[in-house]
Amino acid sequence: MDIISILIGLLPGAVLGVVGANIMLKKSSQQKARKFLEDAKTEAEVVKKEKIFQAKEKFLHLKSEHEKLVNEKNNKMSQAENRIGQKEESLNKKLKQSNQQEADHNRKQSRLNDQLAILEEKEKMLSKVYAEHVQKLEQVSNLSAEEAKAEMTEALKEEARTNAMALIQEMTEEAKINANKEAKKIVIQTIQRVATEHAIENSVSVFNIESDDVKGRIIGREGRNIRALEAATGVEIIVDDTPEAIILSCFDPVRREIARLALHQLVTDGRIHPAKIEEVVAKTQKRIEEEIVEVGKRTAIDLGIHGLHPELLRMVGRMKYRSSYGQNLLQHSREVANLCATMASELGLNTKVAKRAGLLHDIGKVPDDEPELPHAILGMKIAEKHGEKPDVCNAIGAHHDEIEMTSMISPLVQVCDAISGARPGARREVVESYIQRLKDLETLAMSHSGVEKAYAIQAGRELRVMVDCDRIDDKQASELSYKISTKIQEEMTYPGQVKVTLIRETRAVSYAK
Repeated sequence: MDIISILIGLLPGAVLGVVGANIMLKKSSQQKARKFLEDAKTEAEVVKKEKIFQAKEKFLHLKSEHEKLVNEKNNKMSQAENRIGQKEESLNKKLKQSNQQEADHNRKQSRLNDQLAILEEKEKMLSKVYAEHVQKLEQVSNLSAEEAKAEMTEALKEEARTNAMALIQEMTEEAKINANKEAKKIVIQTIQRVATEHAIENSVSVFNIESDDVKGRIIGREGRNIRALEAATGVEIIVDDTPEAIILSCFDPVRREIARLALHQLVTDGRIHPAKIEEVVAKTQKRIEEEIVEVGKRTAIDLGIHGLHPELLRMVGRMKYRSSYGQNLLQHSREVANLCATMASELGLNTKVAKRAGLLHDIGKVPDDEPELPHAILGMKIAEKHGEKPDVCNAIGAHHDEIEMTSMISPLVQVCDAISGARPGARREVVESYIQRLKDLETLAMSHSGVEKAYAIQAGRELRVMVDCDRIDDKQASELSYKISTKIQEEMTYPGQVKVTLIRETRAVSYAK
């Protein structure tokens, strides 16, 4: 009972305590809420001010950029206006100058029109006076102006033709009379014009084989044999569908000959592989070099030429494997040397020097390297390098007129070179060009009035011309022959000379019945 009474007595106080605590808690929550609201308002004000400040800054930045763009556009517009003003000013000046020039031109044109009118009037007066004079002359001569002009022209032509033929005949007779006295000078000065240089070089050799089975052995597995052969010799080997033949192509005739001999030895031996190819090519090359030196020495001994430098002897030997227009170069040089000796003897010159220059005149065609020089100049430099005399060097360098001739040996070598190359059968010529040259000769002769037939004979070195005896007399025949030879000389290119033989004959035929 006591406990219960005590509890009953304590109950109102506890209730009051709980209620008070609730009241205090509620007040504290309200205070916190008010404080939170105030803080939120304060923070919102700060954010608002910052946003306003940022907006103002952005506005000011955009405003400044806009002002900058406006200023730039204003500057560009002002510059454009200045340029337009300058162009306008320049156009005004040009327009003013153009107007001034047009005015000057109009004044000049007016003066020219006045002068032209005066000239036309004078021309009419002169024409009238000329017509009166012509009329008077026609009345006096009983010929019209055209008839008189034609008659005078024909008379002048005939007189000029007669005088020209008489002068030509006189000069020819004078040349014949003085031939013995001027022989040396005429031979040296005129024969220089005989020949034209030709250079068609052989660059291909044909290696014949017994059967096409050999081609496969030469090519080898995956082409190793033919590659080794080409690398060792420097020659392009062409194996195609040509039956029983292989083409060796190279600009150097010595290398081409080495390749041909090496290939022949390999095919004969039957063992064809890269190691054997290199061995055979090396042996063949050594043998060819020895043969070249031996040929040079033998040539010098045969011609009686002594004291040649060993390098010059080797180059003379190399000529054996070189051809010029189908003519063997060594044989050509030997011919030129002998011709030079013969002509030098006739002209009273040094035969040994002439023969030496004749043999060496084409050594520039067989150098070990290929410099960008004409063969005459290159040969002269090689001869100078190996101690040849100045007369010999000049003859070598001047035989195609690359340099000035300084001795009598030089034109002699040039003449003998032309004679050796131009003799019938010395050099090969392309068949088409040879036939065309003969046709051109005949066509040129047939283009003249009075010619009935024309035949090119002796490989184009003589032209026989048949003329109509009723239309061409003896005096005109000589004139026509000279005209044809002159036209050939001016319009055609040919080695040697072309003899023009004009034939005019009169036949009298009668019958006995």
